[in-house]
Amino acid sequence: MPSGFFDHEQTPALLVLEDGRSFRGVSFGATGEAFGEAVFSTGMSGYQETLTDPSYHRQVVVATAPHIGNTGWNDEDDESSRIWVAGYVVRDLSRVRSNWRSNRSLDEELRNQGVVGIAEIDTRALTRHLRERGAMRVGISTVELDPAKLLDKVLQTPSMAGSDLVADVTLAEPEVVPAVGNKQLTVAAIDLGIKDMTPTRMAERGIEVHVLPASVSLDELRELAPDGVFFSNGPGDPATADAPMELLQGVLDQGIPYFGICFGNQIFGRALGFGTYKLKYGHRGINQPVKDLRTGKVEITAQNHGFAVDAPLDRAQLTPWGHARVSHVCLNDDVVEGLELTDDDGNLLAFSVQYHPEAAAGPHDSAYLFDRFVDVMQRRKRSTTDAQEN
Repeated sequence: MPSGFFDHEQTPALLVLEDGRSFRGVSFGATGEAFGEAVFSTGMSGYQETLTDPSYHRQVVVATAPHIGNTGWNDEDDESSRIWVAGYVVRDLSRVRSNWRSNRSLDEELRNQGVVGIAEIDTRALTRHLRERGAMRVGISTVELDPAKLLDKVLQTPSMAGSDLVADVTLAEPEVVPAVGNKQLTVAAIDLGIKDMTPTRMAERGIEVHVLPASVSLDELRELAPDGVFFSNGPGDPATADAPMELLQGVLDQGIPYFGICFGNQIFGRALGFGTYKLKYGHRGINQPVKDLRTGKVEITAQNHGFAVDAPLDRAQLTPWGHARVSHVCLNDDVVEGLELTDDDGNLLAFSVQYHPEAAAGPHDSAYLFDRFVDVMQRRKRSTTDAQEN
């Protein structure tokens, strides 16, 4: 039997949505039951990075690409220490893995980590249903094949709205990612569910990155004397993230440059006085078009979010720290995709985007954002030095 074929007898599996819609398929990965929020991702590649992204904690991901698993699984592309999705749904699971970097099959890795998957269902119909009805709770089971009984279990699970999940994914102790080459700057990166490639992208630019638990205090952060502060992506409802929001407001009080992505964008929005809300079905994939209102340039971006910032697209808002405005918008639906804070002279003080510029997996259109962060930090560093000398 070629490497990558199912090496166990196929087992029936059942998927049931909270509105009662059900799909029957076959099990892959672990057997048992999985519950979470059903969401779909439109990426045609990069499933390993998706499955190991902590932002997907407690979500059951539906792959819209019909053929998944052909590149297998390797030991190099994980974005964290484990798979975070609650379950995985695919149409056609590849029976062979053919990539030269592959060490094992997707099926094998999901079994190793106890993640339940279901294959051979109509994922196009399921995706259309989620687009029309919205993301919703779901259950996958290989042990309960009665739709009514599985639905009862689904309805007992918590909703994503109101869920505070940061503590589940943040690291326990600080870690340091050294700068590549000569150290130019120091950044304190708050881990709300950070992907490994993010500090790597900063380290490539001469930044020593101190990855800190989400529970870090402002005093502990100030002891590092960072040139900038970064808030990462992460799971859950941003309306529950009061402690990170208060920490960020303290950072802004100190005048420290700030850069946030995804969950960090939503927390930045709250810190500036904007609200957040849950999207109908969110943006997930590596092909989302975003316009940079500062440059007029359109980027194809990697995204994974079910919540968004509620801010006006046509005007700035005065805050205690400067002028806040929307900097990026999604061309599909005008959802806020970025925010920026400037002083009276128009100098950039802090900014954030709703998407993932680290490009793991995804396009590289947004790599310039790390360079923009470097520019903001270096400008503040020069101005501080000039002030001290004078």
